Amino acid sequence: MRILVVGAGAIGGYFGGRLLQARRDVTFLVRARRAAQLRESGLSIRSSCGDFHLERPPTIQADALHSAFDLILLSCKAYDLDAAIDSFAPAVGSDTRVLPLLNGMRHLDRLEARFGAEAILGGQCAISSTLDSRGSIEHLNDLHHLAFGERKGGRSARAEAILAALSDAGFEAKLSESILQEMWEKWVFIAAAAGITCLMRASIGDIVAAGAAGQASALYDECAQIARLAGFEPRAAAWERSRMILTTAGSSLTASMLRDVELGARTEGEQILGDLLRRQAPGEADASLLRIAYAHLQAYEARRARELAARAPGPE
Repeated sequence: MRILVVGAGAIGGYFGGRLLQARRDVTFLVRARRAAQLRESGLSIRSSCGDFHLERPPTIQADALHSAFDLILLSCKAYDLDAAIDSFAPAVGSDTRVLPLLNGMRHLDRLEARFGAEAILGGQCAISSTLDSRGSIEHLNDLHHLAFGERKGGRSARAEAILAALSDAGFEAKLSESILQEMWEKWVFIAAAAGITCLMRASIGDIVAAGAAGQASALYDECAQIARLAGFEPRAAAWERSRMILTTAGSSLTASMLRDVELGARTEGEQILGDLLRRQAPGEADASLLRIAYAHLQAYEARRARELAARAPGPE
């Protein structure tokens, strides 16, 4: 199975690297700058689950894509989706399957509109990883789980073939028969975690220490109510696990979105909180925690855009 991994960042680089380590047929679709970095330094993964380094990982750039791949693993930031779609479109053939690992749900509509419903799988991953200043991938814990499946549920021959390609590759791969349910449960959790840690600018443990664990739980409940309206109420196990994580004393957990804010980087606030908010029942209070957290991130993005514009060189 020919696999195209779109991007070689913290997530795509990790899963693609593990697949290469297991001798799968993987090529990274990368921009010129990342291609040069990989040629110079190779692809490196540092992890408690085992380090890996490959001197010359297979890469390709968008203008050189002229043939279809069997599987496209998509792990870009949600706000880069449109550009990513344009870049990998030449690699989508009649039998290609696209497996997105993006946050939220709106990307499914965009991908389906471009490539058709049958080409798009559901998918989600659980991993904490980042790129260091040299472009090496740092796996921050021992969690590296990837789940995927047919959006209509059940199992299929093509999904079983993909499972075979992803299995025994140094990470946990799972074929889910209810992938949309799992994607909604993840969305509800990350929206609550991102919302509360960005709003408070603090870790979960610090939020609990401030006596605000109830606010974290209340935000999760708001997000879960939106999922319920959509027909994907979090199941009991997901509910209990999420509420426990969001209220654990001493926890150092912060959402990656808070790390983006602290670095002055762009966030996925629109895709994770904004899109969820738009699915809220009509007439919900303007003072909901989700709405306040979203407004907080919108204000951050407005300030960031203003400051970037102020630093931009003027016309000569």
